[in-house]
Amino acid sequence: MRVTDIHVHIYPDKIAERAAQSIGNFYHIAMEEKDGSVSHLVSEIEGSDIKRCVVHSVAVRPKTVTSINDFIARTCQEHPEFVGFMTLHQDTEDPEAEIERACALGLRGIKLHPDTQEVNMDDNRLMRVYEVAERRGLPIIFHCGDYRYDYSHPRRLKRILHEFPRLVVDAAHFGGWSVFDYALEFLEDETCFLDMSSSMHFLGPRRTRELVEIYGYDRILFGSDFPMWNPNSELKTFRSLGFSQDALDRMCWHNADRFLGL
Repeated sequence: MRVTDIHVHIYPDKIAERAAQSIGNFYHIAMEEKDGSVSHLVSEIEGSDIKRCVVHSVAVRPKTVTSINDFIARTCQEHPEFVGFMTLHQDTEDPEAEIERACALGLRGIKLHPDTQEVNMDDNRLMRVYEVAERRGLPIIFHCGDYRYDYSHPRRLKRILHEFPRLVVDAAHFGGWSVFDYALEFLEDETCFLDMSSSMHFLGPRRTRELVEIYGYDRILFGSDFPMWNPNSELKTFRSLGFSQDALDRMCWHNADRFLGL
């Protein structure tokens, strides 16, 4: 079985441990002895069925966008098993130019995290990004949902999907981390993928399986949200939920191919 981990955060070595701790603090999750370094990721997936990782990071300030995209692109050149997604920021001066530059570096899509970037995902500053992404066929991974904020509420994603009907979207965390039922209300009948990263520990096995079956096997993408969770452990848990091999093949590999346009 070949598996794509669609949701992986990586960081340069000098900030990898600090970044992991920052993520843990944001979500109130203990992250002792974890870091988001490339070497740590490689060691965790080595010898496993995870043969491809979609890697990304998030710019919380506009001035860090280019350096992050350079890091992601350079890492993907060194690791052919990685597919790189660029970051953008709502205050990037010329987002279309950065999209063009990042694509030339080999990056294949966009990752946005409205909550940590403190921007409504349907903010007018981001609409130009979606227009360019739709025209170029660039997939977008959105962090979606947080009971503490409104930035990434699934109703905002619903608006984006209606305004850009050809946009290829992964609504991460079943479309609404910690607000999973709101996500179901707004996204059940929409045209988008949903990854299941950072969800099973909060939903439990029964509700996880129920959501997969409601959304359908052709919409779900496997993701670990490394470094928050161990990719192999997440895959083992996901496999234990009783899905058929055909369903697992779709959710763990074939859907990712379609999402990435491969």
